Amino acid sequence: MKFERDSLSILNEMLDQLERGFTPLSDSASDFDMEAMREVLLDAALRMQDNYPYFDPLYAGQMLKPPHAVARLAYMLSLWINPNNHALDGGKASSAMEKEAVAAIADMIGWEAHLGHLTSGGTMANLEALWIAGRTKPGFTIVASEQAHYTHGRITDVLGLPFQTVPCDGESRMDTHELETMLEQGNIGVVVATAGSTGAGAVDPLPAILKLKERYGFRLHVDAAYGGYYVLAENLRRETIGALSSMGEADSIVIDPHKHGLQPYGCGCVIFKDPAVGRFYKHDSPYTYFSSSELHLGEISLECSRPGAAAVALWATQKLFPMERGAAFAKGLEKCREAAVNLYNRIKDDSRFFTFLEPELDIVTWAPMASRISEMSRLSAKLFEEAAAHDLHLALFSYPIRLIDAIPDTVEIDDNNLTCLRSCLMKPEHLDWVDRIWHILSTLRDTI
Repeated sequence: MKFERDSLSILNEMLDQLERGFTPLSDSASDFDMEAMREVLLDAALRMQDNYPYFDPLYAGQMLKPPHAVARLAYMLSLWINPNNHALDGGKASSAMEKEAVAAIADMIGWEAHLGHLTSGGTMANLEALWIAGRTKPGFTIVASEQAHYTHGRITDVLGLPFQTVPCDGESRMDTHELETMLEQGNIGVVVATAGSTGAGAVDPLPAILKLKERYGFRLHVDAAYGGYYVLAENLRRETIGALSSMGEADSIVIDPHKHGLQPYGCGCVIFKDPAVGRFYKHDSPYTYFSSSELHLGEISLECSRPGAAAVALWATQKLFPMERGAAFAKGLEKCREAAVNLYNRIKDDSRFFTFLEPELDIVTWAPMASRISEMSRLSAKLFEEAAAHDLHLALFSYPIRLIDAIPDTVEIDDNNLTCLRSCLMKPEHLDWVDRIWHILSTLRDTI
């Protein structure tokens, strides 16, 4: 797949429009050594060839979705200003755009009143959410499922907060019976629910967790960094739709626009349902916040300097693609989901493969069938390598055997974990490439 270049024709027109807002400007000539710069940049382009083709439909491995052209162009445009969204002095227009963009995400999950901002990514967004959680529930333990992102364990360690994991069920989701057993001990103050785990794309059962919240009074944070946008999709399983539509009952939520939101890295977002948590951010700055009585984003963020370019890109993308059910953005997500179900059904119906989790969103996991778990893991690694040699790029995923309910009696369990193949079909065009992906997998299965 060739790089999209047609949209670059708009860039000069954009720059002309931007420049007209700053006249009269000083007439200073650039002192670039254009030939030297050209050589360095061509060398950079050469070095950048040492990457996997993340933008290509045959790249279906890690969570890497190319930014839309509108996001790329808006990001580039903003670099001629280079705004800093910490204070209004440094990012007046881009700060306003950030507030509008975050408000649109909050509206998507059903919040009108809220407090939130963009971050450098999901890790920083989750850190802020858990920092606030620790302040509101001091001395209590934070829990997340064993299949939640590893960052929660690291974050709580950094924050000095106690942390435990909750076992999962056979669907890779938090086991609410195990959660209630832990809640009965009385020391849990915060539950982290995952909406789209990075391993299997599983969505924790939010309705059941919310019932426990009513009974035990814990604070609920939803890590929807990967799956949050799927609240707009209409072709999910009924229980998944129920879980995602319940996100608005949480106390805080994290969504990563640089995953399914068509944005370049890094662009995460943390939002709190109760704006009053802003009191925990309160700090004094002797020089930063005096240019305006309006809220400066640095006053509600742990990060200081933050690129206004990320806000401009997200704002432009949301303006072109409103986050509405049935609209183009939602239809793109539904194509990703359809592609995953299509591939899953082909794998499930082929006795040469073993799959144990029906995809909830757009992540598919499977392994080549063999007589022993260790052999299945070996074949997974071999197929991973052979597929890459045929330009199909997948990922590997180590999954606990005790969470797999459907291992055939003919398979010897000689290891505690199964190394399986994992595919993130997160590009809408993957739907048109499932035939090609399956042809490669099916052909290679008989050669490994």
